[in-house]
Amino acid sequence: MNVIAQANAGRETYLGISDVGYVLFYLLVAITLAVFAYGVYLRFSRYAQGDDDPFARLNDLPSRIVSSAKIVLSNEKQFNRDLYGGLMHSFILWGFLTLLIATLIIGFEQYTSELIFGIVFWEGDFYLAYQFMVDAMGLLFVVGIGMAMYRRYWVRNHRLWGRHTSNEDDLFIWTLFGLGVGGFLLEGARIYATGMPDHEIVSFVGYGIAMIFQAIDVPTTGAALEATVNGVDYSAAGALGYNAETIHWLFWWSHSLLALFFVAWIPYAKPFHMISSFANVVTRDEKAGARLPNVPSDLDATNAESIDDFTWKEILDQDACTKCGRCSSVCPAKASDRPLDPRNVILDLKKYREELDDGGEEKPIIADGGTSVINTETMESCMACMACMDACPVEIEHLQSFTRLNRQMTDQGDIAPSMQDVFQNVMQDGNTFGDSPRDRADWADELEFDVADAREEEVDYLWYVGDYPSYDERNKQVARSLATILQEADVSFGILFEDEKYDGNDIRRVGEEFLYVELAGHHVETWEDCEFDKIVCTDPHSYNTFKNEYPELDFEEFADDPMMPFDYTDEWNADGEIDVLHWTQAVEELVQGGALDLNGTELDYTVTYHDPCHLGRYNDEYEAPRDLIRATGCELDEMPRNRDNSFCCGGGGGGLWMDFEEEPKPSEERIREALEDTDAGAGVEKFVVACPMCMTMYEDGRKTGGYEDDIEIVDIAELVVEAIGAQETAKLEVAAD
Repeated sequence: MNVIAQANAGRETYLGISDVGYVLFYLLVAITLAVFAYGVYLRFSRYAQGDDDPFARLNDLPSRIVSSAKIVLSNEKQFNRDLYGGLMHSFILWGFLTLLIATLIIGFEQYTSELIFGIVFWEGDFYLAYQFMVDAMGLLFVVGIGMAMYRRYWVRNHRLWGRHTSNEDDLFIWTLFGLGVGGFLLEGARIYATGMPDHEIVSFVGYGIAMIFQAIDVPTTGAALEATVNGVDYSAAGALGYNAETIHWLFWWSHSLLALFFVAWIPYAKPFHMISSFANVVTRDEKAGARLPNVPSDLDATNAESIDDFTWKEILDQDACTKCGRCSSVCPAKASDRPLDPRNVILDLKKYREELDDGGEEKPIIADGGTSVINTETMESCMACMACMDACPVEIEHLQSFTRLNRQMTDQGDIAPSMQDVFQNVMQDGNTFGDSPRDRADWADELEFDVADAREEEVDYLWYVGDYPSYDERNKQVARSLATILQEADVSFGILFEDEKYDGNDIRRVGEEFLYVELAGHHVETWEDCEFDKIVCTDPHSYNTFKNEYPELDFEEFADDPMMPFDYTDEWNADGEIDVLHWTQAVEELVQGGALDLNGTELDYTVTYHDPCHLGRYNDEYEAPRDLIRATGCELDEMPRNRDNSFCCGGGGGGLWMDFEEEPKPSEERIREALEDTDAGAGVEKFVVACPMCMTMYEDGRKTGGYEDDIEIVDIAELVVEAIGAQETAKLEVAAD
């Protein structure tokens, strides 16, 4: 019979702790909280030193906090493409929060409700429910930690290992494990030392441990005396000089000290992500990546000459990174052995900042030759596909920092010669090909009808054709197909002819901001002189920049700049009164409205579809292209990586104009996936795209990968035109019969 018997449904908080121990414990608590508070102060004071962020980050804060709490507590981002990781993180998070809340409940009763109001609620039914919940969620916490250890040390998941993996990561996970297991050992020792009261069965894990103590006959003070014969202690624990009270005392102090160490450590190392990650989700930009920070006309704080040029949000991004490697695992540049690893860029910047804060020497942020924090070839590798941002569970906005680095590269002249040629072509001729602006509409010469000039007559659709559909021979076929569709639907549409220039989307992401502003000013000024209802774009890149970025530009700020060849000073489409559509959205509306007579049986191809980054991840448009494919009668066989998980073609972020020695090319890997990993496999007849850049990259990949005889690359517009032709042929055959 244990000597410290307890029968009531409740327990003593400081069982076996002397008055001196009590005072010592709270002295350590005070020191811990002071160390914690100072660390948090240092972190947030460092953010205050960062530059102002151009986007509203704290507007409508209550709503932001509520939506962020939903994201964090549901772990929805952790479950994205990783069920095991989602469950693991959910078990750890929910278990940790439950244990934290349980501790706060004890403190609230002791130092608020009981001390001030004399109200005690930690007993009876509340205590029983509390103990059961704590054990259940605590067990889930330990299971989650076990899953993390299994993935890290047994499976050695490649995502978790890299040049920034350190002993800090091991200490973090083992500390959490010690807290979880140590808490249960402490609970088991307490239950055993208090006589294993029946009501403690609700603490099923602790009770089970207490039963183990009982089975191995761990003595209490009285039991130890009974086990002594002729001065010899024959009990296992007694032979070591331990009894239940001593074991409980040791477990209490070891668990308490570990917990206090963990709390004090939080602001100074990896555990801080528990705070910074939530803050990062709260301050996220819903349009991050789809729109980029604008460059003010005086160039203040736009580049990356020093770490102080980065905004407070970009610094917070660095601290929020948990090294999970999800961004790296989906990066097409890394998959193609380009030197970019999104996680390393963010963590390299963080490491350099911390070294400077500790008195380290300054060095260039980005340059050639390995003398800088980031090498130029690393950033040249980025395809601006936004896969890293989509995969990140803590809403790190990689593209904002990457664009800052690219702007610095451009200002320094550290860009590839091929990109310099593109800049020169755009400046001189208004297009990336360097061809004459007068030839821009020559693609329409082969049409059987005339295309209207939107500068001279009112149209429903102002069609922005784009560079590649205007000048590239393969994409000219797509432009003619789309023109045929619009003509068949009997809608009025027109183009700008030589007044159409390059949209600026990708050169902006490479870092050429002022040329982008010049192009934007030219277009909005030209559109002001036209009468139209909607803007329709062939290219998802154009669609994104017109929809999300032109409305953000402060044209008035550049009005007095003699280098800017426009006089426009208003905000363009700030309230969204002009609809900007990708052509698939516009044509889908026409099909649904009956303007195109398709019954969904015209074609019988087995096809697969590639989601363009700027249409899908950038703008969440996944269904319009698929609806059009199905409207033609084609059987759509989805690739394993589709919709927001689509794999970039390799053309974005300037990749279209650069030559990389990579194996395999992203386009080759994607075609292989279509032919080998879809359900239809080699039975896929056509690889369907909805982007001129994708068309160019995949036509190239089909040749370099040796797939010319295996599959055909087609645009959705070409399928629709073929379906229209099949419908007309069928009607003629019926009429002839």
